[in-house]
Amino acid sequence: MVTRITGESTSALSQALLRLASIDPIDLCHEAKVETCKATRDLRRCSGSVQRVLVSCDHAALCDECIQRCELCPICRTPFPKRGDELPLRLYDECIEAGLIHGTQDGKLKNSENGDNQQIADVQRLYSLFDVALENNLVTVISHYVTDVCMNEGAVSSDPVIAFLLDEKVVIDWCRWTFKSLSKDLQVKYNYTVNEMKGESNLFLRILSKLAGLSTVLEVLESSFRGPVSALLQDLNHLHDSILKTKQHLEIMVWCITHQFLTNMSLRHPGMTSWKSSLAERKSAANKQAWPDSMNQILKSDGQCTSSLFIEDALKNLDSAQEYADYDEAVCSLMKGGHTSCKFHGMAGSYPFENIRAAVDLLFLQGSSDLVVAKLTIFLYYVFDCYWAIPSEDLRRIVEDFAVAFKISRHSLLESYIFFLLDDSSDLALKEAIHLLPEIASPDIHPKIARVLLERQNPDAALMALRCSGLDWGIAASPEEAITAVRAWVECGLLTEAFMYQRKVCEKVKTKNLMDLHDKETNYCHNWLLWLEALVTEICCLCIRRNLVDRMIELPWNSYEEKHLHKALLEYATIEPSSNAGSLLVVFYLQRYRYTEAYEVDSKLQALEENMLSESCDEVLACKVRSISHWRKKIVDQSVHLLPDVAQQKLKINGGVSAVTQNESSPLAKPDVKPVQQPLLGSVLFKDPRVQLHSNGFSHPRR
Repeated sequence: MVTRITGESTSALSQALLRLASIDPIDLCHEAKVETCKATRDLRRCSGSVQRVLVSCDHAALCDECIQRCELCPICRTPFPKRGDELPLRLYDECIEAGLIHGTQDGKLKNSENGDNQQIADVQRLYSLFDVALENNLVTVISHYVTDVCMNEGAVSSDPVIAFLLDEKVVIDWCRWTFKSLSKDLQVKYNYTVNEMKGESNLFLRILSKLAGLSTVLEVLESSFRGPVSALLQDLNHLHDSILKTKQHLEIMVWCITHQFLTNMSLRHPGMTSWKSSLAERKSAANKQAWPDSMNQILKSDGQCTSSLFIEDALKNLDSAQEYADYDEAVCSLMKGGHTSCKFHGMAGSYPFENIRAAVDLLFLQGSSDLVVAKLTIFLYYVFDCYWAIPSEDLRRIVEDFAVAFKISRHSLLESYIFFLLDDSSDLALKEAIHLLPEIASPDIHPKIARVLLERQNPDAALMALRCSGLDWGIAASPEEAITAVRAWVECGLLTEAFMYQRKVCEKVKTKNLMDLHDKETNYCHNWLLWLEALVTEICCLCIRRNLVDRMIELPWNSYEEKHLHKALLEYATIEPSSNAGSLLVVFYLQRYRYTEAYEVDSKLQALEENMLSESCDEVLACKVRSISHWRKKIVDQSVHLLPDVAQQKLKINGGVSAVTQNESSPLAKPDVKPVQQPLLGSVLFKDPRVQLHSNGFSHPRR
């Protein structure tokens, strides 16, 4: 261990630090090496401990006693001054004189020097010099030692001890040994009461400084590795990650200690049971509001219509990162309760956390240190969930102090707050979230915000979020994001914009597929046809839900899109034969002079309607279905008259039932009939009151 420098620094102490800061890195290992006196006494070498350097030649060759009786350096035979007390001390001994290294520690090293552990003593002396540099913010000394000595191929020595000290493993072992020592100190302090820990604030700040210094050294070591990933580099990365997690945990612990772990604030929930019950209600409300997932249907997945809270998604992301993280005993020992609390069972299942200390331990001692911003955001969410109330000046002051302490931007702060508000099922929270939404409007806005606003029946706010993020016309990162944009357009009544959006997105994805032909992945995110199917199907479902099918069929669909439109409308007509989705599909073909397809669809609808009528007991519904069926069939038969005779005969053969009415004995209409009459068929169909859209949608349940 080393002593801490106070404001009452002596000239000897300042001189020692100045010498350490300005020393050539290659000389640091020479200063650390134990040197013995090379003078001859009684026909044999003295072998006493050398503490001073000869100024004439800079050799550490004589002990204090031999300096008084010798006149020449035993190595180079250069004369030196007789007054030995004027000769400078070696760097290590100068640090002892200045109080930078404990004398007890030096005594232990001298015992090692006298035994067979000479190399261990040399390494420990180098570690002591590293400790002095770390303690006094001279980390650059260690960093330069790594770059200029350890990683320098020209830095070699024939001395086996010096050669060993030139290896980077010595520095890595020092980092690991120092980190374990700091972890043990923290483990003891973390078991104190809040007031006792508050009295150790200065110690915590010093440990933070040391952890930051260790992180800097390890960054230099990692940057020096070239080529493929080796076992040593993986071990180095793991050590660095553990140090960063400990540092991040200590930083937030210092903040919590300063604020008494927020024990002086009123909790939002009376107890943990009430809190868990409230969380279950939020999850249930989210699932009830969730929209069907079109991609699950297209991919024939078993996924149900469910939704998730923002906090669940965030914690699951940390769980995923934890799967690839290595267990570190030194880090887990810092958790309250020791190693038994370190067993990881999933953060999503641990929420709500038991208290502030449990939240800090689970978030910042688990997962990867690279996710510190996400962890801070989750911690803020937890604070909101603990103490949120409108208005709450105390909470506002605490949150603003937290943001300043950890350099959290206002955007991230408000985003975490809005996540919490949108997870809350109350109308008050939703109103507050929509009020704050313009303040986080930017391309970085979370894409799920728009989806949740749609589920909460606020399409205008959802469209605003999409426009701010650039996803209203830009390329979406996934089909789910594109579907959300389509839903927002349609729910706002902007059907044409929804159609243009899906066309643009599919074209961009198609272009990207053509550019990436070498990519043989079959993931749906890389298949533009699946994007097309998902978006067109979603538009059809939304139009059926909002009674916009009559407007939808007027849009200029291409052949790829028509296939999925046909499938969606016909499938819905199969499920609900009493709806007019099938009739409007017939109109779709009639408007495009495609009478054969119209006839085929009508034939299928006739069969479906007959089957429904045979099973239905509702006379009113049956009368309505018969009227629509008879009227639609009459219009289709009139359209078939416009086909050539050959086409009509083919329909008779393939279609089964005659395409004309039974009381009609005249020959089929000639193909030279003026086609100007054809667009009127669709208009006539829309004007008929029996097929007008009902106020309660297309779905008419059977009684």
